[in-house]
Amino acid sequence: MESEKIGSRVAAQKYGPDFAWSAPLQSSSAGKQASDQAFQLDTITWRNDMSKRIFQLWFGLSSRRLSTWQLSGALMLVLWQGAGRAAAQQTPATTQAAAQLPAPARRAFYQASFEQYAARLYARAGLGAQGLPLPVFREGLVGYFNLQAAGQAAATAPVLTLIDFAQPSHRKRLWVINLREGRVLFHTLVAHGRGTGDVEPVAFSNMDGSYQSSLGFYRTAPATYQGKHGLSLKIFGLDPGYNTNAASRAVVVHGADYVCEDFIRQHGHLGRSQGCPALPVAQTKAIIQVIKGNSVLYLHGPAVAKFRSRWLNMDTALEVFAQTQGLAAR
Repeated sequence: MESEKIGSRVAAQKYGPDFAWSAPLQSSSAGKQASDQAFQLDTITWRNDMSKRIFQLWFGLSSRRLSTWQLSGALMLVLWQGAGRAAAQQTPATTQAAAQLPAPARRAFYQASFEQYAARLYARAGLGAQGLPLPVFREGLVGYFNLQAAGQAAATAPVLTLIDFAQPSHRKRLWVINLREGRVLFHTLVAHGRGTGDVEPVAFSNMDGSYQSSLGFYRTAPATYQGKHGLSLKIFGLDPGYNTNAASRAVVVHGADYVCEDFIRQHGHLGRSQGCPALPVAQTKAIIQVIKGNSVLYLHGPAVAKFRSRWLNMDTALEVFAQTQGLAAR
């Protein structure tokens, strides 16, 4: 149909005849909501350089008034498959082409690239098999890139620590991940505060004396210290209203005898702390040595906690991600 070639025609009129669309874009059957439509991209002729391909795709899609998620999905298919492998190789052509895109298309490109990066890293590290939900990992990544942009996380420390307090205490719900290597360094038990609940974490607070855990993003201290629980590591809360009293409450990473499988067998759940993310004693030293030095720690909670954070802003995270991946100029 004539409408199927509109992207090629508009692009050709604006950018020259070399922008040719060789096959129609097909959408899914009618009846599905726009955000759920699946896209199938038939063979698209690669003409001269990456920028032409992105431009013709953008104009074809924008003429159909598609959602950002649809644009993102289609861009991901093109830019990460076939001739689009140039994007994965972080070529100068990819960076130049992305820079020439209209702002909405550029954001969709970055979004598609980020989702692909997150999914591949999640699979490579085997996080699904270890019980970490992909949305939790994704939130951690978004915060990680935002904190790098704000200078709150060391760019030289590609370590992300995730604690999922949406899971009960008898499960291993702490992961220390090397993002550069795509592997899990530690996956172990971690205790929540006694005021947060018994087996299931249900209540969270930033108040002194609450003995509750505090959700949100933290930056780890540069160095360790010897406290009443032995080797310990201070963490600094970065989410006002949620965890910024961590230092004054003496919420730190430390080991505890009540964080072990034997305790679970005897009581059905871990012991509880006064609000600290307490670790198994046998692993405490190794974990602390890896995560110290301004790395990112994210304590995720259940949906009922209604946690909100400025560090989950997708727009700023995408800009930093694109720069670190060579998709945008620094």
